[in-house]
Amino acid sequence: MGKTLRRIRTHRKAKQTINSFYDNDSHCLIIHYSCESFYDIKDGKTPRITSIAVRYLNTAQTKSFSIHKVAELKQIPIDQINVNYDQLEKKMLKEFFKFVEEHKDYKWIHWNMRDINYGFEALKYRATVLGAKTFDIKDENKFDLARLLIDKYGKGYSSHPRLPSILEMNKISSKHWLNGDEEATAFDNKEYVKLHQSTLAKVDVIENILKLTAEESLKTKSKLKDIYGISPQGLFELAKDNWLYSIILIILSALLGAYFGKLI
Repeated sequence: MGKTLRRIRTHRKAKQTINSFYDNDSHCLIIHYSCESFYDIKDGKTPRITSIAVRYLNTAQTKSFSIHKVAELKQIPIDQINVNYDQLEKKMLKEFFKFVEEHKDYKWIHWNMRDINYGFEALKYRATVLGAKTFDIKDENKFDLARLLIDKYGKGYSSHPRLPSILEMNKISSKHWLNGDEEATAFDNKEYVKLHQSTLAKVDVIENILKLTAEESLKTKSKLKDIYGISPQGLFELAKDNWLYSIILIILSALLGAYFGKLI
């Protein structure tokens, strides 16, 4: 299989996957979470989780799990969260994995939640360390939107870091958004509410990006040649995927046929 055809097939598969979310949106969830910075930990421990947000794709209703909410229920003041952190985090993760158990067969859409540093495995491992019961989500039910966008538009679809870049290009509001360094500072300053608001904001913008992508209206830096190439095969595949280009190709073919017919 040629490079052009592989690229086109990858593009089409990503497009079909994204469209499938909306074909069964009542069983799709968008997840994001915030945690202690994993770059600054010096004792080898996994980063502590501060908040998790999960949004239903069909209704936009969001279920959240956070340190400060658990502390409030237990009547622990915010300035005492740090000395009770393990207890509160265990309770939060216990509630989250109960939710996972009830939704384990759903499709879970995320942004770069792929490994033990930051991902489903990190959440599971942290819960295990604290003694909370966990439940697995099958890998085939996890969908990384960050990778799907690369598959659909090509690696050069936005600048790095990609998520803030794509928000800027599409003028998507990022109120309460904190970048990685800002989240680390907020954690150090025990600003758990601010971290929770950032997590909710990121779930919101991920949904916006997903919707624009499905509607074929997401603005990117990609050109058609990045997806289809400039070979005759690429042009043919472009015409197959886009009715306007198909009409243009038919007209060009007819004009060329008439031109060469006169020469003959």
